Order: sequence, then structure tokens, then C-alpha cells
Amino acid sequence: MLHALLSTIMLFVLASRGCASPTIGQALQKNAQAPPASPKLLAVYMPWFGDHTHLDVGYSSQNPAVLRKQIQQAQNLGIAAFVVDWYGEARPYSDHSFALLQQAASEGHFQVALLYNEAEDADAYTTDDAMSDFDKAYQSYIGPHAKYRDAYLTFDGKPMIFIFPKAGHVNWQRVREHCSNWEVEPLFIYKDQPPADLANEFAGSYAWVQPGPGGWAADGSNWGQQYLENFYKTMKDKHPDKIAVGGVWPGFDDSAAKWGLNRHMQSDCGKTFNETLNFYHHYYDASAPPPFLLIETWNDYEEGTAIERRTEKGCGGDPGSASERAPPHSH
Repeated sequence: MLHALLSTIMLFVLASRGCASPTIGQALQKNAQAPPASPKLLAVYMPWFGDHTHLDVGYSSQNPAVLRKQIQQAQNLGIAAFVVDWYGEARPYSDHSFALLQQAASEGHFQVALLYNEAEDADAYTTDDAMSDFDKAYQSYIGPHAKYRDAYLTFDGKPMIFIFPKAGHVNWQRVREHCSNWEVEPLFIYKDQPPADLANEFAGSYAWVQPGPGGWAADGSNWGQQYLENFYKTMKDKHPDKIAVGGVWPGFDDSAAKWGLNRHMQSDCGKTFNETLNFYHHYYDASAPPPFLLIETWNDYEEGTAIERRTEKGCGGDPGSASERAPPHSH
């Protein structure tokens, strides 16, 4: 069913004002037959909208009706789970949003997982803070006493926790040992390749939206081909025993973010999404694809990667032609 799902997603991504690409449509028609196996589609979810510190996108991440609608919309596109940006108890608003989202996921037969962001400082207590955050996650979202644990994403029965590294000061060996007494030990999935001395602490890696060795092109034309080539080749050849989570993105534009660095990756009228969505085929046989593809993102309007209500303007291939940000009234 993967190709049918991909076709649905692409039609959604391209359903817009002035963006009709016969080339993309023809390419999708050629992929009518589904392969014997398919990756599970996940999407990164930002839980902080409605908090005044972030862009106003016209809804609150703590509105149950919004969450139910988003889950239904994602399910209609073949997405099985949201991987939710999470900082532990350091950001109570996002933590509460996750709790509400997990409840809605349980009720809607959907799944969620945590994308844990390391602290950016070099505080001596960084590792202790991570362990405390994971204790919170186990108690509230993952462990046997978590009310909606049925909605938490697992692989071979083990809960998955994605790790987004920052300053690199967390001792993940200590954290993993700390979590080894859980009812079911979690699987830690690292962004890209972890440091060699920590490789054994992680069950796999996920790709993340970036241009790769060539860097950010001024015209936004570098969509990350070299990066994805290196990621899939490394996982296939050097880490066949690890979980490979491929990356999918529609483009990138951080000009709306307070922390933006004027980085652009053009959408090319949906072709960037199509290329990244199907790139794993170059390295994996159809009968044994990677277990997951992670769409980056569902709703990050600040970095221009949202597919939630994506439209395309112009389709001329110039950076910023993708209109995946919030509606004009929300700025």
C-alpha cells in the first residue's frame, strides 16, 4: 500500500494554488504496484503552538479538537505516528501538549513517540536532568502506570525514544543504564551517527533535514541528496544491525524563526518531497526496506518544513516558493 499512500501524500502536498506538475503526476502513476514491504510513515510534530513564545499559527496545540483533527488528517495520509519535540519538564507547555496528544492518539488508534532534545548548556547536571526527564516519561507516557501507554510507538515491543543532540554533554551510557530497569528497556534512536564511543548505547539512527556536505545553497537548490546518500549507505553497509529511520522533507526556510540563519531549501514544486520520500529505494531492496520513514515535519511553520496545510506558490523553483508557513494573519 506504500505507493498508494505516497500518492495520497503527494496529492495533498501539491493540492494548492497554481501548483500542478504533470511530471510529478506521471511519476506517481508509474508506481501503481505496491512493494511486498513498506516503511512505516512517521512525522515530526511541534507541540508548542499557542504558547506566546512561538509563532501564532491560528491554533493551540492544547485544543483537543485540533489534535483529533490533526490525527485524522495524518491517518488519511498514511502516517502512523507523530514523533513529538519534547524537552522534558523544562518546558511545561509542550509537555502538557504531549499528554493531550497521547490521549487523543489512544482514542483515535494512532501513535506518538518522544523526540528528546538535549539541553544546550554544559551544566554538570545535564545527564541527571535527562534521567529525571526519562523518569517522567516512563511514569506518565510509557510505563505500566501510564494511562494511555497503548498509544506509545514501539518497535518489536520496545518503546522508541528519538534523541536530538545539542551540546553533547549528556552521558548516554549512564542514561541507558538508568533506564535498563524499565519494564521494557527503551530503544534510543540518535540523529545521524552517534559518537563512536557511544555507538553501543543507541539502537539506531534517523536522518534529519539538511543539505549535506555541499552546505546551504544561496538559491536553495541543494535538497540534501549527498546527505541522504551517505546516511543510507552508512546504515546499510556499516550498521545493518541498527534501526534505520529515513528522512523526508518538503524543503526548508527558517526566515520566520527567531533563531533563523536565512537557510533555504527550495520545494521545487513538490519535487524535493518526492525525491526524499523515495530515495531509500536506491539502497534498499523493495522486499526489505528500512522500517521507518520520518517526515520532517508535520507542523514546523517556523522552519518552513510543515506539510500540515502546505501549498505551493508559483512553482518556479526559487527558494521560498513553498508556502508552508502560517497564514498571513498569524504573523
